Amino acid sequence: MTNLPAWSGVVRCEVELEGGERVQALAYPELTGAPSPGEAVLLNTNALRRGLGTGGQAFVVARPDAVATTGGSAAQPDPAGHMVKARYTPMQTVLDAIDDPASPHHAQLQDAEDLGGMPVVVTDLHSALPAVVAGIRETDPDARIVHVHTDAAALPAAFSRTAAELRERELVQGVISCGQAFGGEHEAVTVHSALLGARHVLDADVVIAVQGPGTLGSGTPWGFSGLQLVESLHAAHVLGGTVVAALRVSEGDARERHHGLSHHASTTLGRAALAPALLPLLSPTNADYSAFHASVAEQVDSMIIDRARKRGVEHRSVEVPGDGLRAALERMPVRLSTMGRSLDEDPAAFLFGALAGRAAAQRITRG
Repeated sequence: MTNLPAWSGVVRCEVELEGGERVQALAYPELTGAPSPGEAVLLNTNALRRGLGTGGQAFVVARPDAVATTGGSAAQPDPAGHMVKARYTPMQTVLDAIDDPASPHHAQLQDAEDLGGMPVVVTDLHSALPAVVAGIRETDPDARIVHVHTDAAALPAAFSRTAAELRERELVQGVISCGQAFGGEHEAVTVHSALLGARHVLDADVVIAVQGPGTLGSGTPWGFSGLQLVESLHAAHVLGGTVVAALRVSEGDARERHHGLSHHASTTLGRAALAPALLPLLSPTNADYSAFHASVAEQVDSMIIDRARKRGVEHRSVEVPGDGLRAALERMPVRLSTMGRSLDEDPAAFLFGALAGRAAAQRITRG
């Protein structure tokens, strides 16, 4: 085994399998400790063998040599708290959490009930994260942004190279992993306590709540892991946040169900949401406004707003100026890619994330 360049929270290595084949693998030191060059490791190659896209690589499950040397587990020392994530799996891990009784923040969160109108951006694809950040930073450069990593896709927050790089460059001020997800700088039991922790512990001005990389879809309206954004939407609404939904839009996806407004956006917001959200659209006064943007606005009206209104949910579209957002996206120091498409190949996919970021930043209030 040899180590390769990686990012914060992971060890990336090349491993020679029996028979001589060499594969790349990721190790999470939080679970296994950090493997060393030349060390034997036990790999999970399920995703690799299936040729999956995101996550299509091997993962280190155990380090037999390290366990033999230490006489026990090769993972990190036990924390003070009793939070268990990836529960009842062989890889379950015990962590400190901001809402754990052993946490110094426990008393603070025990009394926290309200987000005070803090904007919470919800979206379904992790690839929207840097675009939303770009929109916030272009509009309010001093905003304190916290990313809440939910547990519908990649459970380890460290798997997100994007989030790690945004954090390292201080474009995001913190990452909270909630539910069964783990590995953020802070942990929380639920998305509700993660949002409250972002506001009251990390002093966030705005939160971006989204699942990690590796969304799971079945080609059916309801069989999609990004549907979990509804839980974040409901939590933010119940706690008194201002909910902004970053719409999933594409002008580069050849699949009819995803061209323009994705059917996933119309399902989550038009059919599943039980609380209102702001739906940012490009302002018609923008120089780049086109027939495509007009058609998306019509889709939002008919497939989200009208559908939701019939169920008593009053979403509201908001027109957002797009000036400076393309340049802000181009300046982002992290890779912009969604379903394998770049900013040039699918500009709308990232523009609508940036519009949501701008709409959220416009609603930041500071005491």
